Amino acid sequence: MEPPVCVVVHCFYFRGGAELLFDGVKKHQVTLPCQPEPWDIRNLLKWIKQNLLKERPELFMQGESVRPGILVLVNDADWELMGELDYKLQDQDNVLFISTLHGG
Repeated sequence: MEPPVCVVVHCFYFRGGAELLFDGVKKHQVTLPCQPEPWDIRNLLKWIKQNLLKERPELFMQGESVRPGILVLVNDADWELMGELDYKLQDQDNVLFISTLHGG
């Protein structure tokens, strides 16, 4: 049996209005709990929804992913280049969520 996998994600950032769904807090430093499998973005989004998201989850999530219009960067690189939901988080990763949705 493999030991549980723990990840220290250095920071989560929410910008472009996304921070309003998280009590206006733009930066969160967290240590993710240990689990049997490596943390990936898919599991991270579930954890964020359960632990950080304060209101209107439909404005941040759609199904198990972020809504269209939410740009996700991992260590300043577009998550599409890194496997999106399947990207395995590493210690000290920085994950940035930017809302590109604007009212008018």
